[in-house]
Amino acid sequence: MDVGVLGSGVVAQQLAAGFASRGHSVTIGTRDPAKLAEWLDGEGKGVTAGSFTEAASAGDVVCLAVLGEAAEELVRSLASELGDCVLIDATNPLEYHPGRPPTLFVGHDDSLGERVQRAAPSARVVKCFNTVGNTLFVDPDLPDGPPTMFYCGNDDAAKATVAEVLDSFGWQGDDLGGIEGARYLEALCMIWVLHGFRVGSWNHAFKLLEA
Repeated sequence: MDVGVLGSGVVAQQLAAGFASRGHSVTIGTRDPAKLAEWLDGEGKGVTAGSFTEAASAGDVVCLAVLGEAAEELVRSLASELGDCVLIDATNPLEYHPGRPPTLFVGHDDSLGERVQRAAPSARVVKCFNTVGNTLFVDPDLPDGPPTMFYCGNDDAAKATVAEVLDSFGWQGDDLGGIEGARYLEALCMIWVLHGFRVGSWNHAFKLLEA
């Protein structure tokens, strides 16, 4: 596939490198491509850096991996470039506070995932990769086997594409239904965060067990 990644932080870098490791053509979009030069020569080998517009236009699949506070506005500005792509929304609506865990700036009756979908109505948004740390995105090697990555979105074909991505990345995927499920996935992120703050470790993920 042709894949675009919006963002240049560690979340975006891990997703871009993950897709590239599976043989996909990847463009990572940033306001300053030059700052990724060292990463592109190392872990990012095989990834091309460009502008947000170039990354949004490049992909059959586009990953949104920016700070939650910037996500909605960025997607709205790129709505025409995104078209009807599969838009994987890996963001969380986190509001940060010194010395204590972050909180959510939207929840209960709305979500950042739904806002992203409204900002780019033609894009097929799938909320995914928001309930675990970026170091586990690809080949999560945990003692009890593949963890579960929950995802949601309104378009079944888009979710089928994401399910294939998850399988290739080493995850057990679980479809939670429509994009309104992002309200609960973004809250689930907070369980992951609060556990990390308490134990001082971030190498954990969720696992759905069925009888």
